[in-house]
Amino acid sequence: MRYISEFRDRALAEKLAKGIAQEADAARDYHFMEFCGGHTHAIFRYGVQDLMPKNVHFVHGPGCPVCVLPVRRLDDAVELAEKHGVILCTYGDMMRVPGTGRRSLIRAKADGADIRMVYSTLDALKIARDNPSRQVVFFAIGFETTTPPTAVAIKMAKAEGLTNFAVFCNHVLTPAAIGHILDSPDFAPGGPARIDGFLGPSHVSAVVGSRPYEVAARRYRKPVVIAGFEPLDVMQSVLMLIRQVNEGRAEVENEYTRVVTRDGNQKAQALVDDVLELRDSFEWRGLGAVPDSALRIRDAYADFDAERRFAVSDKQSREVKSCECPAVLRGVKKPTDCKLFGTVCTPDNPMGACMVSSEGACAAYWSYGRQRQPETAA
Repeated sequence: MRYISEFRDRALAEKLAKGIAQEADAARDYHFMEFCGGHTHAIFRYGVQDLMPKNVHFVHGPGCPVCVLPVRRLDDAVELAEKHGVILCTYGDMMRVPGTGRRSLIRAKADGADIRMVYSTLDALKIARDNPSRQVVFFAIGFETTTPPTAVAIKMAKAEGLTNFAVFCNHVLTPAAIGHILDSPDFAPGGPARIDGFLGPSHVSAVVGSRPYEVAARRYRKPVVIAGFEPLDVMQSVLMLIRQVNEGRAEVENEYTRVVTRDGNQKAQALVDDVLELRDSFEWRGLGAVPDSALRIRDAYADFDAERRFAVSDKQSREVKSCECPAVLRGVKKPTDCKLFGTVCTPDNPMGACMVSSEGACAAYWSYGRQRQPETAA
């Protein structure tokens, strides 16, 4: 296939749907977690769920980097801007995420804090160059996909001697989260939820490759299929997962071969490894402390680490009361299970990150009309 329209071809989708219906064993249920928020939006945008047999279910996972950032780290960013008077640079999705007391970056900006939305790390570097008398902090978030640009920015700042630039690093890693989810009581035998396989992330895997998921597949006996973002990608990946489950296999397969290889982008991996190192543990919203799941800045670049340059207070942080975003991120609830969804929680008045982010499950349900179709129990 050469054009993106071919990955949205209706006739091919109908053919795939028939193939899935034929191969799905009517005597069993299949529960597949799409780890990436981009997959969640593709599933609802193109009506993929409606093309599935009734015994094939999608479980929404923690694949939204904005959503999984814990409230405490957002509160720290607000404090950096308000207490330390830095110019805080961040991606647009973070601006409206509610922190403790529903205080967001955009509210802090309205109250006078110098918080600026940027499109790339290069924008943050330019702001630092243009404001030599001000401290500039880049609020770095994201999975492995957005980590290389952060490493590039730090290396450039060091090469240029930009002493007024620092990074507040919150990059997290997907393979560790998959293992943590499967180790949780939620997915233990008799637990409230179930996963039979994973739709592996697309852009993340373009960087890290498919190899990192092989350990989880072997250890937990759960198949993983790296899936592209287009509807036919998702459907073909579901068919591949069904075949693995039916045959009792638990392997890592790559549907997204036009982009992903087993070893990934080794140049990008080497760049990240030069600048960043593994944290022993990091808190994820909904998952709690996850070992070996995030990165921090190495000692060689410590001068550009905002956590070392600025002290933040040890404060009590809390989610918005009754918001089910943490449970949605764990895959144990759907957005329509939250009593705030579609009532007090809307895109214009978000109570949680899952409604704010363009990759959030609640945003997907709202954007594509799912709030009008409450889910029934499987």
